[in-house]
Amino acid sequence: MPTFGLRDLVRSAQGSSQAGHMAEGTDGGGGAKEESRDWSELTPVCLTNVFRRLSLEDRWKGAMLVCRSWLDAALDPSLFSSLDLEPAFEFAGSGRIESAGWWTPAFQRRVDAMLRSAAEWADGRMLEIRVRHCSDDALCFAAERSLNLQILSIKSSQSVTDRSMLKIATFCPMLIELDISNCYEISFKSLEVIGQNCPNLKVFRRNLLNWLDASQHSGIVPHDYLRACPQDGDREATTIAKFMPKLTHVELRFSKLSATGLISVSEGCQNLEYFDIFGCANLTSRGIEQAAANLKNLKTLIKPNFYIPRSLFHTERYGHWRLYDERFQTNVFQI
Repeated sequence: MPTFGLRDLVRSAQGSSQAGHMAEGTDGGGGAKEESRDWSELTPVCLTNVFRRLSLEDRWKGAMLVCRSWLDAALDPSLFSSLDLEPAFEFAGSGRIESAGWWTPAFQRRVDAMLRSAAEWADGRMLEIRVRHCSDDALCFAAERSLNLQILSIKSSQSVTDRSMLKIATFCPMLIELDISNCYEISFKSLEVIGQNCPNLKVFRRNLLNWLDASQHSGIVPHDYLRACPQDGDREATTIAKFMPKLTHVELRFSKLSATGLISVSEGCQNLEYFDIFGCANLTSRGIEQAAANLKNLKTLIKPNFYIPRSLFHTERYGHWRLYDERFQTNVFQI
């Protein structure tokens, strides 16, 4: 459904109103004058249909503030089946993935307020939530009121823990898509309960910030948070393989899983069509080839196709230089 801004709505209303005033004169045939239109008297159904075409920002900052009838229509539960803040983040970031101001407690409180309001106004009809930097408490509040939730994306929510994930698993069994990228306080235990309670999960994203070159996040993401990057990539991978067998789309960018975890995913998630392991520096070309061979339905495989400086690794970990060279040949990762 196409969307337009509040200004477009006001402009169209003003144009129609002006046309009504022009028609108040004689109609050329001596007809009676027409009355000017009062847009506040549109039926709730009409107003709701119009507001559905407005952007989220225009509904919240504009339509709700015009008059009482517009406020009532703007709070119709059908308008809150989706809370998608991603376009706003992408616009505000001006091409950057993150902004330093987003990692502050004050910003988190603003996101929480929107999430709580939308969950309450949706009256149980919330199907999609796409936010960032929300808290455990706000997510628990939304989960308890969104029993039909199908899509949840909470990227870079530094305060979200296993506690709210347990709520999601308990109250949102219809979940089909989950994105917990850059949420470092969520452990493999959450993946287990989500997999057990959300049997229809098809899309799972567990991307991490680039720990190989943390300088790109310097001054934006708190240093302590960068250092808290999850280390148990293999345990998370084996949990995914065991409890999320119906997945068709998986993203594990910059995960610290090894070939063992990769093979587990390829054996446990046989329906995978899209697999993104970009930045997974602990993988070998041999392991990637074996995993790809296990996935008969695979259509897209994003490989860790980059050179990693030797200074980042301890060569004794790999045993000998020949194995090191096999890991990072420039041509082995190309499709």
